[in-house]
Amino acid sequence: MWKRLLKGSFLPINDVGVDLGTANTLVYVAGEGIVLNEPSVVAVEKSTGRIMGIGLEAKRMLGRTPHGVEAVRPLKDGVIADVDVTEIMLRYFLKTVTADRVFKMRPRVVVGVPSGITELERRAVRSSAHAAGAKEVYMVSEPMAAAIGVGLPVETPTGNMVIDVGGGTTEIAVIALSGLVAETSIRVGGDELDEAIVSFLRKNYNLLIGEPTAEAIKIQIGSAYPTEEERDMSVKGRDLVSGIPKTVRVNSAEVRECMLEPIQQIVGAVRRALEITPPELAADIVDRGIVMTGGGSLIRGLDKLLREETGLPIHVDEEPLTCVVRGTGRVLDDISRYRSVLTT
Repeated sequence: MWKRLLKGSFLPINDVGVDLGTANTLVYVAGEGIVLNEPSVVAVEKSTGRIMGIGLEAKRMLGRTPHGVEAVRPLKDGVIADVDVTEIMLRYFLKTVTADRVFKMRPRVVVGVPSGITELERRAVRSSAHAAGAKEVYMVSEPMAAAIGVGLPVETPTGNMVIDVGGGTTEIAVIALSGLVAETSIRVGGDELDEAIVSFLRKNYNLLIGEPTAEAIKIQIGSAYPTEEERDMSVKGRDLVSGIPKTVRVNSAEVRECMLEPIQQIVGAVRRALEITPPELAADIVDRGIVMTGGGSLIRGLDKLLREETGLPIHVDEEPLTCVVRGTGRVLDDISRYRSVLTT
């Protein structure tokens, strides 16, 4: 232990914030900022249950694993689909962060979790954090953490509206007085957009592609609103008729059309949240607008589409992928101020 202390640069820390997301898990350490950003993927050997890889190492295996090994995403549609694997993954990430650091005492951990999480899933999060050495474990709903992360005054009576478009869910919340006044959550996010692209290429080009390729298409040429310059790209996959690899050319207009249904579901959820918002808070939203967070808000033109559909100002955060984990960090920095937004 003392040899390790002399060899490395060890920082005494007390507090850790975690964004437990469907697509990515991010970890914030008080005084240092975001120190870990890894895909929420675990590679498992089916016969023995042995863990073959976690995070980026496991994501590289998606669609490439040999028989008997499966790369799984333990969080699906914003909820924990596999409690045991999620616990292993979270414990691994927390151990990774704490391995080269010395704690003054066992740390406090704040975890951003989906607002629809069950008590069983809460227990899994708690036990994982405790197993990784946490003294106290707090949880905060992702829309609340995202609002705090972008700097909205959530504890005031003023209405603040957040749209958090994640990998598995889109969560829309109107926040005032440290509570969720109006909330809508749908199990539609980046994953459903990827699935729509896979289905489109299968149906129209007889081309089978995997999740990573679909995600690359979405990022490079995907859009929710017509753009000034339409793009295209080459897509490689397996021909479903001949069974041999082939390449096709896909343009952004086709991709936009195939993503239309899930995007319209997001628009519909935003409308529903606005319909159940109290009039006084609705007046605040007209003045202040809506803030978009989460990786899905980076889809080209999604803010323009929502602005056109609602007639309200739409603001996309400069770093939407890190809003939730930044929110957990702000909570840790001033836990007495934000205690009312936490659950234990």
